[in-house]
Amino acid sequence: MSRRRRVRSGPGFSGTDVGVLRKAAAGARVGVLAARASSAPVEVEPSIEEGTDLEGLLDTDKPWLVIVWNDPINLMSFVTFVLQKLFGYSKEKATKLMLDVHHKGRAVVSSGTRERAELDVYRLHEYGLWATMEPST
Repeated sequence: MSRRRRVRSGPGFSGTDVGVLRKAAAGARVGVLAARASSAPVEVEPSIEEGTDLEGLLDTDKPWLVIVWNDPINLMSFVTFVLQKLFGYSKEKATKLMLDVHHKGRAVVSSGTRERAELDVYRLHEYGLWATMEPST
Protein backbone atom coordinates (compact mmCIF):
# COMPACT_ATOMS: atom_id res chain seq x y z
CA MET A 1 0.00 0.00 0.00
CA SER A 2 1.48 3.30 -1.03
CA ARG A 3 1.40 6.13 1.38
CA ARG A 4 0.08 9.32 -0.07
CA ARG A 5 0.53 12.45 1.82
CA ARG A 6 -2.72 14.32 1.94
CA VAL A 7 -2.22 18.03 1.45
CA ARG A 8 -4.74 20.42 2.84
CA SER A 9 -6.08 22.46 0.07
CA GLY A 10 -7.23 26.04 0.10
CA PRO A 11 -10.45 27.28 -1.37
CA GLY A 12 -10.68 26.34 -5.03
CA PHE A 13 -7.80 23.80 -4.95
CA SER A 14 -8.03 20.06 -4.60
CA GLY A 15 -5.22 17.94 -3.22
CA THR A 16 -4.12 16.89 -6.71
CA ASP A 17 -4.02 20.51 -7.91
CA VAL A 18 -1.63 21.41 -5.11
CA GLY A 19 0.63 18.49 -6.03
CA VAL A 20 0.78 19.62 -9.65
CA LEU A 21 1.63 23.13 -8.55
CA ARG A 22 4.42 21.88 -6.30
CA LYS A 23 5.95 19.83 -9.13
CA ALA A 24 5.80 22.82 -11.47
CA ALA A 25 7.44 25.06 -8.87
CA ALA A 26 10.21 22.50 -8.26
CA GLY A 27 10.86 22.24 -12.00
CA ALA A 28 11.02 26.00 -12.28
CA ARG A 29 13.58 26.18 -9.47
CA VAL A 30 15.76 23.58 -11.20
CA GLY A 31 15.53 25.50 -14.47
CA VAL A 32 16.54 28.76 -12.78
CA LEU A 33 19.50 27.12 -11.03
CA ALA A 34 20.67 25.57 -14.30
CA ALA A 35 20.41 28.90 -16.07
CA ARG A 36 22.40 30.61 -13.33
CA ALA A 37 25.15 27.99 -13.52
CA SER A 38 25.44 28.11 -17.29
CA SER A 39 25.63 31.85 -17.88
CA ALA A 40 27.24 34.22 -15.45
CA PRO A 41 26.41 37.90 -15.95
CA VAL A 42 29.23 40.14 -17.04
CA GLU A 43 29.64 43.14 -14.79
CA VAL A 44 31.12 46.34 -16.14
CA GLU A 45 32.12 49.12 -13.79
CA PRO A 46 31.56 52.66 -15.02
CA SER A 47 34.75 54.64 -15.28
CA ILE A 48 35.12 58.31 -14.53
CA GLU A 49 38.18 59.93 -15.95
CA GLU A 50 40.40 61.87 -13.61
CA GLY A 51 39.72 65.57 -13.68
CA THR A 52 36.01 65.17 -14.47
CA ASP A 53 33.83 67.78 -12.85
CA LEU A 54 31.67 65.69 -10.52
CA GLU A 55 29.61 68.70 -9.48
CA GLY A 56 28.51 69.15 -13.08
CA LEU A 57 27.53 65.48 -13.34
CA LEU A 58 25.55 65.49 -10.12
CA ASP A 59 23.99 68.94 -10.45
CA THR A 60 20.28 68.34 -10.89
CA ASP A 61 19.22 71.79 -9.76
CA LYS A 62 19.90 73.47 -13.10
CA PRO A 63 16.64 74.63 -14.64
CA TRP A 64 15.38 73.41 -17.98
CA LEU A 65 13.96 75.87 -20.50
CA VAL A 66 10.77 75.29 -22.47
CA ILE A 67 10.93 76.88 -25.92
CA VAL A 68 8.04 77.53 -28.28
CA TRP A 69 9.05 77.73 -31.94
CA ASN A 70 7.47 79.67 -34.77
CA ASP A 71 5.30 77.64 -37.11
CA PRO A 72 3.26 78.42 -40.21
CA ILE A 73 0.13 76.77 -38.85
CA ASN A 74 -1.06 78.44 -35.65
CA LEU A 75 -2.52 81.94 -35.51
CA MET A 76 -0.87 84.49 -33.28
CA SER A 77 -4.09 84.92 -31.30
CA PHE A 78 -4.20 81.16 -30.67
CA VAL A 79 -0.60 81.09 -29.40
CA THR A 80 -1.44 83.98 -27.04
CA PHE A 81 -4.52 82.11 -25.81
CA VAL A 82 -2.56 78.89 -25.16
CA LEU A 83 0.17 80.70 -23.21
CA GLN A 84 -2.47 82.40 -21.07
CA LYS A 85 -4.33 79.17 -20.44
CA LEU A 86 -1.40 76.85 -19.72
CA PHE A 87 0.89 79.18 -17.79
CA GLY A 88 -1.54 81.73 -16.40
CA TYR A 89 0.24 84.64 -18.06
CA SER A 90 -1.45 88.00 -18.41
CA LYS A 91 -2.58 88.99 -21.89
CA GLU A 92 0.34 91.46 -22.14
CA LYS A 93 3.00 88.90 -21.20
CA ALA A 94 1.49 86.21 -23.43
CA THR A 95 1.36 88.70 -26.33
CA LYS A 96 5.01 89.69 -25.77
CA LEU A 97 6.08 86.02 -25.80
CA MET A 98 3.97 85.36 -28.91
CA LEU A 99 5.63 88.30 -30.69
CA ASP A 100 9.06 86.93 -29.74
CA VAL A 101 8.04 83.62 -31.30
CA HIS A 102 6.77 85.41 -34.41
CA HIS A 103 9.70 87.79 -34.95
CA LYS A 104 12.67 85.92 -33.45
CA GLY A 105 11.48 82.43 -34.30
CA ARG A 106 11.40 81.22 -30.70
CA ALA A 107 10.66 82.23 -27.13
CA VAL A 108 11.37 80.73 -23.72
CA VAL A 109 7.96 80.36 -22.11
CA SER A 110 8.86 78.56 -18.85
CA SER A 111 11.73 77.08 -16.87
CA GLY A 112 11.99 74.62 -14.03
CA THR A 113 12.88 71.04 -13.24
CA ARG A 114 13.30 68.54 -16.04
CA GLU A 115 10.07 66.77 -15.13
CA ARG A 116 8.12 70.03 -15.15
CA ALA A 117 9.65 71.03 -18.50
CA GLU A 118 8.69 67.66 -19.99
CA LEU A 119 5.13 68.16 -18.78
CA ASP A 120 4.98 71.70 -20.20
CA VAL A 121 6.27 70.53 -23.59
CA TYR A 122 3.72 67.72 -23.60
CA ARG A 123 0.88 70.14 -22.82
CA LEU A 124 2.03 72.55 -25.55
CA HIS A 125 2.13 69.66 -28.03
CA GLU A 126 -1.46 68.81 -27.09
CA TYR A 127 -2.46 72.25 -28.36
CA GLY A 128 -0.47 71.76 -31.56
CA LEU A 129 2.37 74.16 -30.78
CA TRP A 130 5.95 73.32 -31.66
CA ALA A 131 7.85 73.16 -28.38
CA THR A 132 11.13 71.72 -27.14
CA MET A 133 13.16 71.80 -23.96
CA GLU A 134 16.85 72.30 -23.27
CA PRO A 135 19.03 72.63 -20.20
CA SER A 136 19.78 76.14 -19.04
CA THR A 137 23.36 77.30 -19.49
